[in-house]
Amino acid sequence: MTDTEIDTETETDIDLETPGHSGWYSAESATFGDRMAGARDAMNMTQNELSKRIGVKLKTIRSWEDDLEEPRANKLQMLAGLLNVSMMWLLNGEGDGLDGPTDEMALAPEVTELLTELRNLKSQMAQTANRLGLLEKRLRTVLKDPNR
Repeated sequence: MTDTEIDTETETDIDLETPGHSGWYSAESATFGDRMAGARDAMNMTQNELSKRIGVKLKTIRSWEDDLEEPRANKLQMLAGLLNVSMMWLLNGEGDGLDGPTDEMALAPEVTELLTELRNLKSQMAQTANRLGLLEKRLRTVLKDPNR
């Protein structure tokens, strides 16, 4: 088995089939962007409507929901208020927020496995992007001052 297969097997223990499961939006199951998009959808608000209400460009909302960037504290506070969730819930899934899907649809095991793998890959990509950014910053610092 490859490392990816091992990781996928251990991550499938998350119970995604139970509607309203408290872990649906937890830090282990969802990202900031997942929680933001879920809360926005629950408020029946489009990305465009949210961007206008919070005073940022549409591409900024998209980058937040795609976990490419995170909002500054003042925008985070505005988001939480507009989406009727707590800032802590947006950041880590704890506190006042959504429980999860309310429909009674049970997911097939294959679908659950694929969703889990997608979430894991998305999380890994976000971590890799953050690491890449830090390495680029270090490289710029070294290139500016090679005598360090």
